[in-house]
Amino acid sequence: MTKPSLPDLLHAAVSAVGGTERPGQVAMAEAVAEAIDENSHRLIQAGTGTGKSLGYLVPALAHGERVVVATATLALQRQLVERDLPRTVEALHPQLRRRPQFAMLKGRSNYLCLHRLHEGAPQDEEEGLFDQFEAAAPSSKLGQDLLRLRDWADETETGDRDDLTPGVSDRAWGQISVSSRECLGATKCAYGAECFAEAARERAKLADVVVTNHALLAIDAIEGAPVLPQHEVLIVDEAHELVSRVTGVATGELTPGQVNRAVKRAAKLVDEKTADSLQTASETFERVMELALPGRLEEIPEDLGYALMALRDAARNVISAIGATRDKSVHDEDAVRKQALAAVENVHAVAERITNGSEYDVVWYERHDRFGATLRVAPLSVSGLLREKLFEDRSVVLTSATLKLGGDFNGVAASLGLSAEGVEGEGVPVWRGLDVGSPFDYPRQGILYVAKHLATPGREGTRGDMMDELAELIEAAGGRTLGLFSSMRGAKAAAEELRGRLDNPILLQGEETLGELIKTFAGDPRTCLFGTLSLWQGVDVPGPSCQLVIMDRIPFPRPDDPLMSARQKSVEEHGGNGFMAVAATHAALLMAQGAGRLVRASGDRGVVAVLDPRLATARYGSFLKATLPDFWYTTDRNQVRRSLAAIDASAKADGK
Repeated sequence: MTKPSLPDLLHAAVSAVGGTERPGQVAMAEAVAEAIDENSHRLIQAGTGTGKSLGYLVPALAHGERVVVATATLALQRQLVERDLPRTVEALHPQLRRRPQFAMLKGRSNYLCLHRLHEGAPQDEEEGLFDQFEAAAPSSKLGQDLLRLRDWADETETGDRDDLTPGVSDRAWGQISVSSRECLGATKCAYGAECFAEAARERAKLADVVVTNHALLAIDAIEGAPVLPQHEVLIVDEAHELVSRVTGVATGELTPGQVNRAVKRAAKLVDEKTADSLQTASETFERVMELALPGRLEEIPEDLGYALMALRDAARNVISAIGATRDKSVHDEDAVRKQALAAVENVHAVAERITNGSEYDVVWYERHDRFGATLRVAPLSVSGLLREKLFEDRSVVLTSATLKLGGDFNGVAASLGLSAEGVEGEGVPVWRGLDVGSPFDYPRQGILYVAKHLATPGREGTRGDMMDELAELIEAAGGRTLGLFSSMRGAKAAAEELRGRLDNPILLQGEETLGELIKTFAGDPRTCLFGTLSLWQGVDVPGPSCQLVIMDRIPFPRPDDPLMSARQKSVEEHGGNGFMAVAATHAALLMAQGAGRLVRASGDRGVVAVLDPRLATARYGSFLKATLPDFWYTTDRNQVRRSLAAIDASAKADGK
């Protein structure tokens, strides 16, 4: 039997989803197939509307070996598993003569734990377990959530938190889930045979395509114990997010509350002397943290160093003692022991990591008004880890609408541990970049407007001229505005000011769930939606409800961000341009994602307005502009107002 051709397979898949074949999608599918055949790597930028999920799924399914697809957002995971994969598998079946299996796999804490549900959660204050269902008042929000979870447990086939609609609070979910460290293991657990997390793993082992998230991919790379099944091809979608997700997984933290909980959980399982030693170390650490001031610790202060060494040594003794003692008087001892061990092992690991010190780690204090001080440690860079763990023994395709920063792939490639494109050598992963473009006609569909006449934004204080500009633009657009702010404080200040000035409803992130806000925003063209960085991605509102996207300023990282400033300093010490490599690259990525909210369909028209004159006047402005879609560019405020008014009038004439 002759092997079906890739163009024929892609045509069948696109027809099945009711789509239109696009040149960029064809070019992408060919590049993915080539990378798989050569066992090499690709960075592929595919603009909004390309249909990139089919661009990688079709060649991956045709290849026949196991593929892992890792995404950053839950929305894309759902789209792949619930829509794209089922349709594509059916469409390709007649030609492939097989139906590839697919499965979703997440971290253990995303699945309901039957042991925790039926046996209760270990208490901090006393030995044994407590029934969280009885402890929570039935009339309280927590009590209602827990009762709903108990009913849902009898119905669900997956136990996956994301299949529960509507969702529950993190606090409620925490009562009936466990981390991988707290899990007893299927062989020791009375509910092991029915375990949802184990069932998901088994499905993944049998699947041809495993859909997971960046965090689990990072855990698989960092922990050393494989979480994902063996695979020959890895596709990383939303790849612009990968470095920050891996950094998050590789970050450790200690708080006095967390250490205190570890002490309480361990106290009943070890002798008094061992428990007292950890208690004393905990109290010393708490005293040091009371005086902690936010900022990076380039050297560990003496008092903190002593406190961490005491914590490390006491935690190590507790871990040994827990492993050596048994106490049958403790109800469900294995679960109590496992949770205590998990808590103490985390304290030990972070204390030891900071105490040992590494030139490749950054340590800093954070302080929160409600929760007090936190001590954090994160890798200066994850590029070495990614180069070593990601690109060995498999073909890797990284794709996103935003991978070319300032006009080339090398910035993103460097953050992933890759050399410049075309550089070859021993131990150097070989990769090629491809920009398949976008099906949208950006110069005709959108305008990039920079408010060059405004004052340069300062670090603090209100920007009266910026508020005036914002109000005038929204009025010209008739609402229809997505306001993207570099801080929550900025978003709130703008919402408060403009609610007093304009008749248009203004929604603010945090006042409702993001899903509800987007639904309301999409449903009423007069409405504006203001939010911060997390809104810059995942908002997909095609059509006339979003015809103006405003960015209040270039979103450089804060100068006092310990990790970003440490990374910038490190680049400079090695002879590079720290500002361009770190701060400008960070800003370019966010701005490209923000600007990408405007044109989501071929009929969309509108304006991206940047209320920061530096985009027009600063030397780095051309680098940032080269990262944005190729909109028609202007600094003429009157021209933009006329354009917005015309777009608004056209939408109203169409009854929208």
